[in-house]
Amino acid sequence: MGRVTERRRVVRLRDGRRDARPDALAAEEPLEMRVGGRALTVTMRTPGHDFDLVAGYLVAEGIVATGEDLPALRYCAGTNAEGINTYNVVDARVARPETVPVSAYRSLLTSSACGLCGAETVDAVRKRLPYDLALDPLTVTPDLLYSLPDTLRAAQRGFDATGGLHAAGLFTADGRLLCVREDVGRHNAVDKVIGWALREGLLPLHEHLLMVSGRASFELAQKAAMAGIPLMAAVSAPSALAVDLAEESGLTLIGFLRGRSANVYAGAHRIA
Repeated sequence: MGRVTERRRVVRLRDGRRDARPDALAAEEPLEMRVGGRALTVTMRTPGHDFDLVAGYLVAEGIVATGEDLPALRYCAGTNAEGINTYNVVDARVARPETVPVSAYRSLLTSSACGLCGAETVDAVRKRLPYDLALDPLTVTPDLLYSLPDTLRAAQRGFDATGGLHAAGLFTADGRLLCVREDVGRHNAVDKVIGWALREGLLPLHEHLLMVSGRASFELAQKAAMAGIPLMAAVSAPSALAVDLAEESGLTLIGFLRGRSANVYAGAHRIA
């Protein structure tokens, strides 16, 4: 099975000197997702927690909402030139396959930087949000928010080894880290966290917080809203479209959460 990191030889230049040494790099391999044996999409991801990734992707696509909607996940035979299973094909059995929209089946390769490539229009994505996040009673203190980046960073083992992985962390309302996932794709990391929560029977994620290590794009805000998460915080900036979606859905969206400062772009009423 694929590993999170791979070793490569690198020539290091330092202060006029050069030397050769092994270096750890983030692994990136394709994962084909199937529903009932039918190809759904192919995404580039860091191997590991693949069932979580597929489950989270299906939540974001509106195909499943609870663990009962997803009775089984399994690896399919996907072999390399040597005939060895690569564990790069996962088939999902959903409870109601007839409800999977034709538009969900994508015929293109999705890169690790792409979350909504090939999806229907942004307006269609907005319309299918299943929860009114404005009704969620979550409130947090600034001090709790300030603690999130350090807690997430301390759990980023893959980043420590490679410096090349995004991370997403799911927190309780009192700041306890429940799950952290890393991936070369920021949207994959979020899918893995949400997929873990679905498989643990935690969806919808009312009164939970999502922390991401990079920027807050539209697709990340959409994934949080689809999972019922009322607050998402990011180390970097949000996009304008992410802020628009947050305001429409009732999501509290926080950017530039670093040290003891942050910008609240939507849902400031949740900050005590």
